[in-house]
Amino acid sequence: MDETRRAARRTTAETVIKNLKRRNIEGYYCETADKAVQLVCGMIPAGDSITWGGSVTFTESGMKAALEAGTWRLLDRASATTDDERRAMWRDRASADWFFMSTNALTVAGELVNIDGNSDRLALLLHGPEHVVVLAGMNKLVADVDAGFKRIRTHACPLNAARLHPNTPCELTGVCSECHGEHSMCCQMVVTRHSRHPGRIKVVLIGEDLGY
Repeated sequence: MDETRRAARRTTAETVIKNLKRRNIEGYYCETADKAVQLVCGMIPAGDSITWGGSVTFTESGMKAALEAGTWRLLDRASATTDDERRAMWRDRASADWFFMSTNALTVAGELVNIDGNSDRLALLLHGPEHVVVLAGMNKLVADVDAGFKRIRTHACPLNAARLHPNTPCELTGVCSECHGEHSMCCQMVVTRHSRHPGRIKVVLIGEDLGY
């Protein structure tokens, strides 16, 4: 990436961070995923409990590997194999110290725009864990909320469907049909416009293209 593009991304990120602050949301900008991982790991006290939602960015950035190599207590929903274990895991995850996710879209004005199916990811964004870290590549930025939902329907959902194989129309055709299928990925549509709790949500913008 040339310096002109890097400078433009920094300038845009500064605008987003200013707008996030108005919404009681902390904002940070790191030019690389490595720097973002270093920044976030430095925030988390040893021994804290950490969980995460489904996120390609979380893995691609190296954040998941860094946490697994650390001294924190990790709550991985994939480790629960029975109904009882899944219920116990949910209770632990809902009270975790830290929750990691990405966002389907982020407006320049600082709004988080998300769609979810099972919706445990959005449930933990909205309430529960003491800290929420949202990792977002600059490719997630959009002009406004309407552009955010358009991005999700035309880009994020079809790609995620191809990855997860829910057998939805967007997997089969690559186009959202606003379905009501058994495995619909669009059960909840949530815009986070403000955080009542100062500093709870931390958005880490990364000057790379990450995730869908």
